[in-house]
Amino acid sequence: MRILFLSHYFPPEGNAPAARTYDNTVRWARAGHAVTVLTGVPSHPAGVAFPGYRNRLRQRETVEGVEVVRVVTYLAPNRGTTRRIANYVSYMISATAFASGLPRPDVVVATSPQFFCGWAGVLTSRLRRAPLVLEIRDLWPESIAAVGALRNRALLRFLERLERAMYRAAALVVTVGQGYRRELLARGVSDERLAVVPNGIDLARFAPREPDLALKRSLGLEGRFVVGYSGTIGMASGLGVVLRAAQALGRAGRDDVAFLLVGDGAVREELSTEARRLGLARVVFAGRQDPARMPAFLSICDVCLVHLRKVELFTTVLPSKIFEAAGMGRPILLGVGGEAREIVERAGCGEYVEPENEGALIEAVLRLAADPARCRALGQAGRAYVARHHDRDRLAADYLGLLERVRGID
Repeated sequence: MRILFLSHYFPPEGNAPAARTYDNTVRWARAGHAVTVLTGVPSHPAGVAFPGYRNRLRQRETVEGVEVVRVVTYLAPNRGTTRRIANYVSYMISATAFASGLPRPDVVVATSPQFFCGWAGVLTSRLRRAPLVLEIRDLWPESIAAVGALRNRALLRFLERLERAMYRAAALVVTVGQGYRRELLARGVSDERLAVVPNGIDLARFAPREPDLALKRSLGLEGRFVVGYSGTIGMASGLGVVLRAAQALGRAGRDDVAFLLVGDGAVREELSTEARRLGLARVVFAGRQDPARMPAFLSICDVCLVHLRKVELFTTVLPSKIFEAAGMGRPILLGVGGEAREIVERAGCGEYVEPENEGALIEAVLRLAADPARCRALGQAGRAYVARHHDRDRLAADYLGLLERVRGID
């Protein structure tokens, strides 16, 4: 097949949609298919082009057999609303325009989390007369309304109508978990046009390893029990709970516990400034890191925190960082309800804590810090579970089978 994949994000950006798109498309190319990814210049989350890239009209590169076409967009940081929407809309316009100059695909795939990328897929599939597979990783615009990033009710209603029209245009809607599947069914997507392909990991890359002691030392974490968070530090993450927990632990004299926050996002600077104001020396912000370094950072975490704000919509979310932590054999503290909680409890790889509840977080941290044997057991259980259920090689093959079905190939 000739597969055209539209994604706003792609490596060297290190967020979840970039990683999932890379993991799938590289494997499809290895299987002998002609895969093109249509994306923007890497700039997430700061809104500044990464070193070695310029925001030019169009540029091409080849990444492990995948043709990557990068188109011009309006660059904007991952905060605020107006400029971010301008960034999203500019990608939709550029991607749709430049897709017309590419070889005609057999199937078009477009991925959220922002649905203007989905609409670029709708327009491209119509212009190129190719079936559309729509990948839904986030229920947008409901998710931005849930965190207060968009409050205009008329605009939200308009975006919701566009959302449902986008679903109707797809030959197949692929989502990442059963929670999303239930929500999409409620939005009128028929069961026969829905499929679930969960997030997964490269089991060779995210594998148990000895802690990177040099890295731990360089961050001032030597001799500490490290609670690590990796990923977007945005409005949905609810990481103010970390500052409150660190402050309470400091008052209790528990300087042996430290928090490591790896990543960037809309509220990172605000949280960092507040941590300095409060004198929270045991909260370390490592900033955005090359995705290739993430296994090293996870290796120095005694437990991995996966957390979102206490919002009902987020009980449908299945964060990919669960699988990365489990693959590394790290125990998980999970501040996300719904399907994510079900998976962690079924796997026996961590403990659930009520989101945004610093008391519950402190109790769980101290309980695990006092029980290294339990931490090892949780980590081993997580590794075994993801090896059985979330191997990216198998999931990419399953996804490819869906594309072949849409294309009509037996």
